[in-house]
Amino acid sequence: MLAAQRQALILEQVRRSGGVRVTELVESLDVSDMTVRRDLDALEARGLLRKVHGGALAPHRHSTEEPGFEANATCQEAEKRAIAAAAARLVEPGSAIGVSAGTTTCALAHHLREIPGLTVITNCLRVADVFYRSPRSDQTVVLVGGLRTPSDALVGPLAVAAVRSLHLDTLLLGVHGIDPQAGLTTPNLMEGETDQALVEAARKLIVVADHTKWETVGLCTIAPLERCDVLVTDAGLHAEARRQVSERVGGLIVAEEVEEARPEPPEAGAGGRVPPSRRGG
Repeated sequence: MLAAQRQALILEQVRRSGGVRVTELVESLDVSDMTVRRDLDALEARGLLRKVHGGALAPHRHSTEEPGFEANATCQEAEKRAIAAAAARLVEPGSAIGVSAGTTTCALAHHLREIPGLTVITNCLRVADVFYRSPRSDQTVVLVGGLRTPSDALVGPLAVAAVRSLHLDTLLLGVHGIDPQAGLTTPNLMEGETDQALVEAARKLIVVADHTKWETVGLCTIAPLERCDVLVTDAGLHAEARRQVSERVGGLIVAEEVEEARPEPPEAGAGGRVPPSRRGG
């Protein structure tokens, strides 16, 4: 197969699903890993896709573009697993928690189902499925209804109405982007409204987001950066970004650092904030 033919097939798959893994292309095209990566380099140079660790995604050009769940799942998988493990240690047994939609929160759900006595409110079909497959009988899981988005979130008036009647101890929120000025954002207006209701219902907000979300801006602001009590991210977040986060967020946890040290969950200070001495940097 000629390079042009391979690249056309790669683009077709990226456009159809929003993203593709290198391993999948190696198998489907019957070529080497190196050949696939050369094709991805060539397509990225033409602005037709953007390479990420382990694969490629359709290029982001607009604040309303919303990659599907499967496309996002190909990005930063190791980082998301580390973030999920670190964030789960911040959740207390027996608490009422909200879990938003997203690939990171879905990874997080696998850890949360090991925590006894949780009451879980979620607007994500995949998160709910993780809990429903658990053999535990001491957890209560409520899936709010609504319209389904490409990220497998349930959103809209029904979801918002259900959430606004609740009082959560903690919300674990996945986001499309984090920006110093725009705050926590999403490209979907209805998902933004539903996430805003979840934030308002929670006493404590824990945001789980890998480093690629920094300075990404979606159409709708969910909440300002200062509303976040704890941001759990990965070691790829650069020093200047860490400085800005530490100045404006209650606490910063870098997942790989936490995984190595395995400290106890940070103690909340006044207003549920993590004391400055416990912040990452």
